[in-house]
Amino acid sequence: MSENRQPTLANLVRAGDAQTEAVEITPFVFMSRDISNAYLVTTSDGDVLVNTGSPDGAGRSVALFGPHRTGLLRYIILTQSHSDHFGGVPEFKEDGTTVVAGPGYIEARDDMLGMQSFFGPRTFKLWGTTLKRDAPPRPTPDVTPDLFVEERLTLEVGNRTFELISAPEGETVDNIVVWMPKEKIVFTGNTFGPVWLSMPFLNTLRGDKPRLVRTYLKTLEKVRALGAEIVITGHGEPIVGKDRIRADLDRMHAAVSYVRDYTLAGMKAGRTVHELVREFAFPENIRIGDFHGKANWAVKSIWREYAGWFHYEDGTTELYGVPRSSVDADLAELAGGADRLAERAKARLAADQPLEALHLVAIALGAEPGNRAALGVKKDASQVLLDQSGQNNLSETMWLRSEIAEVDKALGEGSGER
Repeated sequence: MSENRQPTLANLVRAGDAQTEAVEITPFVFMSRDISNAYLVTTSDGDVLVNTGSPDGAGRSVALFGPHRTGLLRYIILTQSHSDHFGGVPEFKEDGTTVVAGPGYIEARDDMLGMQSFFGPRTFKLWGTTLKRDAPPRPTPDVTPDLFVEERLTLEVGNRTFELISAPEGETVDNIVVWMPKEKIVFTGNTFGPVWLSMPFLNTLRGDKPRLVRTYLKTLEKVRALGAEIVITGHGEPIVGKDRIRADLDRMHAAVSYVRDYTLAGMKAGRTVHELVREFAFPENIRIGDFHGKANWAVKSIWREYAGWFHYEDGTTELYGVPRSSVDADLAELAGGADRLAERAKARLAADQPLEALHLVAIALGAEPGNRAALGVKKDASQVLLDQSGQNNLSETMWLRSEIAEVDKALGEGSGER
């Protein structure tokens, strides 16, 4: 059994659990760590908040920022429409505070919140044990901004200038960045994902509106052109130094462009999406992390962006609403039953073919959902994939741990490792 280690992203979103003081980034910028961080910026005429963190973390953030407050909270700027960015607005907002968000915030927020019966169980499977809670989460507040950015909006607050720039499709279509031109500081939120120097998650496993690779690259170019000396992201420590920032942005641009070009070249050469996903590899000089998104998952997203959902090699059945699983019972009967399929799956696993084993297990369990032999192979194959993964990517890690835990529950072996 592999060590139950935490992926990089899991450590970032839990980093605020033990925080007792706000982190001073500069003498006028302070950080409260949360699922997504909140930032206080002080000016000569009151304060500005960039993101508020989650509903559960807001009270702590209010307390952490308290000693550093200098006056009225003039603005709360929301870089995107996920609740871990706007969830603390009710805790922070004062008489006279203006809440600002990006173009399309209302639609994007309502789409996500209105689809919670669909997204909620998926999110819990991937994040439930990462966001450990002693009590049920606080309800997501209804936050409607007072002011919206279109392409660019400039706010003058005391001695500081804030330029709010539309930067769509980092994590949401309404994403904005906050640029302080005099100080050369840019707040990017999760424009580049929750982990710096990492592959964007163009389609999350939980599900969300697709992020287009061409839009992501245009946004990266827009931020790169600012010439920032400090980048403050949604998670983790700031990135400091103009040369380092430029080099990192160049590397991200090169990496994402490489994945796009590889995918399009493969499509033009008649390769299948499965072949391209399976065979993808980064050149070492441009490799970036797979902590949230993964490069070979991005191949699938880019394929779909350019070609849509229909894969010719899968044929006619993909046009209709009858899945392959509808013939699982027939296949199991022809194979001699679910136990025989489980035996073959076990042999595939022994031959270091865990994915082929899981294909066979899916047929066996489709025909006989409680088949213990098939469930056992499913658990073992999932554990092999978990061990091979390195447990760096949060979604992959939590998916596999959840699959193992669900098998353990079905077999009556406890809660499993998650």
